[in-house]
Amino acid sequence: MKPLYLVTHSGGFHADELCSSVILTRLYPEAEIIRSRAKDWITPAEDRIIYDVGGTFDADLRIFDHHQRDAPLREDGQPYSSFGLIWAHFGLDYLRSFDLPEDHIEHIHRSLDSKFVLPIDLLDNGAISPGVAGPLSSLTLPTLLETLKPVFDDTGTEAEMQAFHGALTIARAFIEAQVAKSAAKLRAKAQVEQAIADAGDGLILELPMGMPFRSAVVKAGADHLLFVVNPRGNDWSIGGIRKFDEGFELRADLPAAWAGLTNEALEAASGVTGATFCHNGRFIAAAKTRDAILKMAKIAVDEATKTLVS
Repeated sequence: MKPLYLVTHSGGFHADELCSSVILTRLYPEAEIIRSRAKDWITPAEDRIIYDVGGTFDADLRIFDHHQRDAPLREDGQPYSSFGLIWAHFGLDYLRSFDLPEDHIEHIHRSLDSKFVLPIDLLDNGAISPGVAGPLSSLTLPTLLETLKPVFDDTGTEAEMQAFHGALTIARAFIEAQVAKSAAKLRAKAQVEQAIADAGDGLILELPMGMPFRSAVVKAGADHLLFVVNPRGNDWSIGGIRKFDEGFELRADLPAAWAGLTNEALEAASGVTGATFCHNGRFIAAAKTRDAILKMAKIAVDEATKTLVS
């Protein structure tokens, strides 16, 4: 039967049960969230799903805890949190609720598991520390969600529930954005592959609009491509292609003489009528027309190839 209750623990909340709640409330929108540690609530029954509390894991009984001594592990030995357990059991159905192409579901499920679910699992189990993010540690999603807890002297049950549901709304927005982003990459893949084929041996990739492209470029082995151009609202842009998944180093930078210039100054420096902007970091520039951006792209390629050869 469909659950009438989604049961997790009371008290302070963390990213794992919040994210688990996101998955379960989408699949069972009529079920009531119960936050309790009372034995009557955290004992398996047909009318409920229990997660992050209860001291056991049994998918058949619909109880998904990870705090017990014999807590379940992933195939590679890394620990699950309740989010990982819920994702493993309910994640595919959750993704299907978005009406995504069926042949994309498994890929998106794996992608989110490795990039979004696993880090929360590891952090919740103490396998990693937020400190690995360095000065950005206070801005990680789990840390930000926990800042939404009531302050220490706001001890009322109502305040706790309001804070939990407020944090749940924010967690939902981030998870749904992750789903949308992963789905968009797969939708863009065919268009990028066609653009790579159209580019041939050329060093400029022209796309019909701004879209995720790097993963498709890497997978295609298109190491020769240096810049990407595409329409952008009422103008056109040219951007570099990052060398690596991490960091900002590009295969080639835009010309140094363009850095930080706009409009007439950029037109004079580039010799291209219609050039409007170049970021001081030399990773993106803009122009009024396709013809102008392609002229800028050719200049950028010519300068970059001279630099690479030298």
